[in-house]
Amino acid sequence: MDLQKRIELLIKLGNYIQSNETKWIETKLRAVNQNSWFIDSFVDTAIKNIAENFLQKEKLIEWTEHYNSDNNQFSNKKVGIVMAGNIPLVGFHDFLCAFISGYKQVIKASSKDNILIKHLVSKLIEWESSIQEYISFEENLKGCDAYIATGSNNSSRYFEYYFNKYPSIIRKNRTSVAILDGTETESELNNLSNDIQLYFGLGCRNVTKIYVPKDNDFVPLLDSLKQFGNYMDFHKYKNNYDYQLAILLMSEKYYMTDGSLLLVEDANIFSPISQLNYEFYDDKDVLISQIQKTDSIQCIVGNGFIDFGKAQAPTLYDYADGVDTMQFFKSL
Repeated sequence: MDLQKRIELLIKLGNYIQSNETKWIETKLRAVNQNSWFIDSFVDTAIKNIAENFLQKEKLIEWTEHYNSDNNQFSNKKVGIVMAGNIPLVGFHDFLCAFISGYKQVIKASSKDNILIKHLVSKLIEWESSIQEYISFEENLKGCDAYIATGSNNSSRYFEYYFNKYPSIIRKNRTSVAILDGTETESELNNLSNDIQLYFGLGCRNVTKIYVPKDNDFVPLLDSLKQFGNYMDFHKYKNNYDYQLAILLMSEKYYMTDGSLLLVEDANIFSPISQLNYEFYDDKDVLISQIQKTDSIQCIVGNGFIDFGKAQAPTLYDYADGVDTMQFFKSL
């Protein structure tokens, strides 16, 4: 199965995930039932982004040509992939990189998000039976030539211990920030609200902190955030909001809210679910220099950076932690 055949299969997969086939609809429903942090719209958004940004013929061809990916056969090298489960199909890009590079892969899917990825692999096998020799799901990843593991700062220490003898990419906690300059339009603030609240804020590309000028007016942003007021209907999210609100009240700390998200002045770039941190700045250039030196930031949203509303729509070239996964595979 050469590279062209693999690209054709991925294009077919992109068409499938945008279809209304009964089996696919049932699979999406099972994924939502499995993880109470997943809702229908989140799954559909993740799938739409994958179909439109990853699985398009022109994009796949240009991407593979960029890396001179001209291999015609699958390699005998085996890559172990530990996937996260914080948002739907968050590990798909790693799977895609391994598949398009021609490596065998053994996947440890998250217990919180294993239904969708297993179903998509089963469809590929249904269309091309030889794929079953090259993609498998295991709980223990042993005997691999390289590893990619995504997790928290705590789990990364275990990954580094177990995989330190092998070529590996070990990912830790990351988050995203936004820089506002006060010129944002209503449309841009609506899009920023989506960067903040999509997936309940659980993704590493979700904005968890904003930097604003001294005279910033927060009212327009608070108004934009009201579009997510229905989040209070989801008990797990509401429990987090109530808990964080109680802490703020007991500590007599100043906060603002639209009724479903708390805005708190805090230097930490990470914020708990249902809270958005903010910090004032004086000099934008100095701020940018400081942010770019911070290892824990996945992406920056704002004028001159990622467009508002695009944080959760990465391209094929947007690699987690800034580590080029395709180049990693080439180096093997």
